Amino acid sequence: MKILVVDDDTEFCEAAAMMLNLLQHEVLTAHSLSDALNCLEENLSGKNPIEHVLLDFMLPDGSGLHLIDVAQKFSSAPFITLVTGHPSVKQMVSSLAGPNVNYILKPVNKQNLEAALLGQNTNAQQYEDFGVTRHFDCLVGESLAMQQLYTMIERVSKTHANVMLMGESGTGKEVVANAIHNASQPKGKLIASNCGAFSRDLIGSELFGHEKGAFTGAINRKVGVFEQAQDGTLFLDEITEMPIDYQPNLLRALETQQIVRVGGAKEIPVNCRVISATNRSEQEIAEKQVLREDIYFRLAVFPIRIPPLRERKEDIPSLSQLFLAQLNHQHSTAYTLSEAQVDRLIAYDWPGNVRELKHAIHRAYIMADPGSQEVSLPQSFASPFTKNSTNGNNPLVPGQRIDDVERELIKVTLEQLGGDKPQAAKMLGISLKTLYNRLNKYGDCENDPTA
Repeated sequence: MKILVVDDDTEFCEAAAMMLNLLQHEVLTAHSLSDALNCLEENLSGKNPIEHVLLDFMLPDGSGLHLIDVAQKFSSAPFITLVTGHPSVKQMVSSLAGPNVNYILKPVNKQNLEAALLGQNTNAQQYEDFGVTRHFDCLVGESLAMQQLYTMIERVSKTHANVMLMGESGTGKEVVANAIHNASQPKGKLIASNCGAFSRDLIGSELFGHEKGAFTGAINRKVGVFEQAQDGTLFLDEITEMPIDYQPNLLRALETQQIVRVGGAKEIPVNCRVISATNRSEQEIAEKQVLREDIYFRLAVFPIRIPPLRERKEDIPSLSQLFLAQLNHQHSTAYTLSEAQVDRLIAYDWPGNVRELKHAIHRAYIMADPGSQEVSLPQSFASPFTKNSTNGNNPLVPGQRIDDVERELIKVTLEQLGGDKPQAAKMLGISLKTLYNRLNKYGDCENDPTA
């Protein structure tokens, strides 16, 4: 591949060119906008045109966006990767760039460059949502970790292999399942089911359906999730919570691609990709024997680890922008996040991952001063459910009583809201009366006659 590197930093150009040469690419360099435009016009025709441009956002004689405008006018327009020094730049320019534009952050290494070059092929399924790029209609992030995830999604989507998603709670396993489904473009639907919510007595009915009269209460025939996902995708969340003694039934369905409804005798062919998910590691699955080995290898033909948010902090600005923009759109407001607030969000480790970040943005939105243009972030993002804390949080101790956890959650919420009980009740999703009842139970407030 012929690649043009455009940056006024000559040392960066030399280092990038060296890494790209090691990757067996032909490299041209330019140190200004005018030089880049000339080089582009000379090398966008013929047998060996420029296919990819690594472009600095700020050049001595103008913005790199001008080069994007020129490049997109050519029939053989190259893929462009903007090389920026701050995550906020992605937010500012994402709405101005087309689908053939990607972003990476300095400092750049060999892995960044490989991911950026792969992005030329893997990021085709994307669109803009409130100025933030969504990949495969649902995923947000341009970090190296996410680029690698997009590559895996793109590659497995071309097959019918079963996929097992592994990641901490809140990383977005169901969203990744949606991405794989969207990339595969099957005829059928995506059907999601949570194995942890199945009643032991009704697992067979949930998965395979049942015939009328199969058991007490079976007054009608029911179609199970395998049949519902015909020619599509079946997402089985919390797969490691399925009782071990029922797993052979699931294994048989996976091996034969046929199911039998509970109370029935007829074998019904099923055709769907199964995507399972767990928040347990492969080592924990093996050590605690929560999955049979034979079913693990059937489900995890293509295992994918979803990175926690602390491993892709450069995506926090885009995620925060999207969550806030959605709230602004819903309520016809125009609140913003300052650069200092974004820096605070980036500095935090987010043990609850994307789910926790989304909750924090929602909370900050609710607390925003109507007379201000900015949301109001709390003094601390601490949560009683935090397990891996490096930011002064109070971790949840194993074996801690539920009452203690509930009391700590209420305490932290009230501290963050300056003691505002009506707002705390709203944020906790309970009534004001319930909040006062809990506080009375824990001896943290006097009886309130209005509660």
